[in-house]
Amino acid sequence: MIEGFLTYLECELNSSKHTVAAYRRDLLQWRDFMTRGGSAAFEPQKYGNQNLRQWIMAVAKEGAVQTTLRRKVQTLRAFYHYLMRTGVTDKNPAADVSLPKLAKPLPVYVRSEETNAVIDARIDDTDFEQVRNRLIIDMLYSTGMRCSELTGLLDSAVNTGSCELKVLGKRNKERIIPFGTELAQMIDDYRKLRNEQIPVRAREFFLRPNGEPLYRKLVYNIVHEALLGTAHASKLSPHVLRHSFATDMLNNGADLNAVQQLLGHSSLSTTQIYTHLSYRELQQNYQQAHPRATKKGG
Repeated sequence: MIEGFLTYLECELNSSKHTVAAYRRDLLQWRDFMTRGGSAAFEPQKYGNQNLRQWIMAVAKEGAVQTTLRRKVQTLRAFYHYLMRTGVTDKNPAADVSLPKLAKPLPVYVRSEETNAVIDARIDDTDFEQVRNRLIIDMLYSTGMRCSELTGLLDSAVNTGSCELKVLGKRNKERIIPFGTELAQMIDDYRKLRNEQIPVRAREFFLRPNGEPLYRKLVYNIVHEALLGTAHASKLSPHVLRHSFATDMLNNGADLNAVQQLLGHSSLSTTQIYTHLSYRELQQNYQQAHPRATKKGG
């Protein structure tokens, strides 16, 4: 049943490999708990709400954080929904298992002057990796794309004539992202150098010197190293540049719906968290600048 559900996620719902892997881990852990490591039969259609709660409580006692507990409950809900869909059961006992409440921390972002300092720093424009790494930073910040979208970006999807690129986002949804002429020039420079130095190439836009595409950890290392020492954010990752893109767009007057489309968010509420960031920045500016913002000492 578990394998059938995972195949359903991957083939019919187009869930990402990361999602499928997480659901697999959760369900196998739950199965082992319910069968006492295999000494009892695994019969999910016979389990009730109380059985599921016992597992969640056991995981919580082991020290799992709330985000992990929420995902495990959601895994159970999705699994039972599948069992109902396939006629194995007529009820979803996980529907009544409450999701642990989460605090909503504001996204970490890099200040625009710090990002600009990294992008504008001098490099050797004949060195392929230096040119590529600089373009990675600029593209993440200028488009707000995800790291997975950058590593999967196809060469044919980047058009400097129209200053547009096409990415494949979550659930295989395509979206078009515009960019400026400065980034277009950097792309043309990178392509020229890449085509000269890498004669045999993969179809992806960003490549390693051996002609193979990038991978997530490499992009993380490139971004972290570039921002280290200049940016003062608590995290220095590709996703932080995505947060920085959204924050700076809204701080400079962009429409919330437009930012939602650029980021590829399915819900406007996901994008609205950046308005809280913008308001916090506004509060800080007021406190620093207005002569009556703070009470003077006697």
